[in-house]
Amino acid sequence: MVEVSDKELLQKNVEEFSRLQSYMILADKESEIYKAMKIRYIELKVILTASSVNLTELDVIKE
Repeated sequence: MVEVSDKELLQKNVEEFSRLQSYMILADKESEIYKAMKIRYIELKVILTASSVNLTELDVIKE
């Protein structure tokens, strides 16, 4: 089994957070898809905040 370093995991989460926000911007805020994406957005925001990532520049949704 391949182990992922903390740095690689953090990079993956930052990339997913950024990508997810790009999709959220395109979606209708009232759609079920947006609501599902928002759940993951919140999860990633918590993970990144707990990892001491400054989301000031990364968070374009700001919800």
